[in-house]
Amino acid sequence: MSEFAVEAVNVVRTFSDNEVRALDGVTLRVPRGEVFGLLGPNGSGKTTMIRILSTILTPTSGEVTVNGFDVVGDPQRVRESIGLAGQFATVDENLTGFENIRMIGRLNHLSKSVATQRARSLLDEFGLADAGDRSVKTYSGGMRRRLDLAAALVAEPPLLFLDEPTTGLDPQSRQDLWGIIEALVQRGVTVLLTTQYLEEADRLARQLVVLDHGRVIAEGTSQELKTRLGNTVLELRFASFENASSARALLEGLSSAPAHVEGTVIELTVDDGPGVAAEALRRLDLAQLEVVGLTLREPSLDDVFLTLTGHRVEGDNSSETPGRKARS
Repeated sequence: MSEFAVEAVNVVRTFSDNEVRALDGVTLRVPRGEVFGLLGPNGSGKTTMIRILSTILTPTSGEVTVNGFDVVGDPQRVRESIGLAGQFATVDENLTGFENIRMIGRLNHLSKSVATQRARSLLDEFGLADAGDRSVKTYSGGMRRRLDLAAALVAEPPLLFLDEPTTGLDPQSRQDLWGIIEALVQRGVTVLLTTQYLEEADRLARQLVVLDHGRVIAEGTSQELKTRLGNTVLELRFASFENASSARALLEGLSSAPAHVEGTVIELTVDDGPGVAAEALRRLDLAQLEVVGLTLREPSLDDVFLTLTGHRVEGDNSSETPGRKARS
């Protein structure tokens, strides 16, 4: 048996008579028994890759095996060995939670007694036992998402594909789902997670691949990707956009990477944070440009994405997420 749950080599997927390349030579190798993160904004190719790995789509070219089975040559064996939960809960809201999971179990060729036992067990495991006999139309968004994930696990697959599973959830529901995913991995389940949430990828995934416009633009652990940028991010805040624009020219050369200006904030990724901060303040003082705020911090995956793609993910939105979400 291969050490990889997923091996996808030079995968291409085109649409509209080969004019649109949703995937352009993507290679992934997903180790068993961990969370593997596929990170990127909407339109980067994440969902297309998941659809190929789960046999919903076929690749235009390239080689893809899942749990040792070829997705084109043996799609039924692939489907029998995976679970899939997408961006939106796919449960039937007219059924109860118990009926939904039992139905999925029967569709997976489990006997009636086993499907019933698995449904009750999963409802309890996912904190839904008290709501199991209620119609799903009465469930909150977080409850529906947990039910969808439970249904994906009814046949106890060794590999689970989660396509942006926490999209639209409130912060507490997102934290709850992260805990469930971590518990699954501790039991030996392999998880391939696609996400736009940088905090999510940073917390859950051991290995990351960053996609943009259908291509792999970076891969490695979260820490490896951050280390490529330098040890420290220096943020300088000014009273006006005009002052920030003027300051940018004065700060050129203090970092090997280009300075980024967003509104009234300049960001520099540097190796010697305190030394560069002191030199930056000296230059700005000579030019009589007042700094109204200064921060030194470790690089984040947000910074990685900005450096790799040239555009930033959207800032935090307290009503949506405690992390940050990539721009569509």
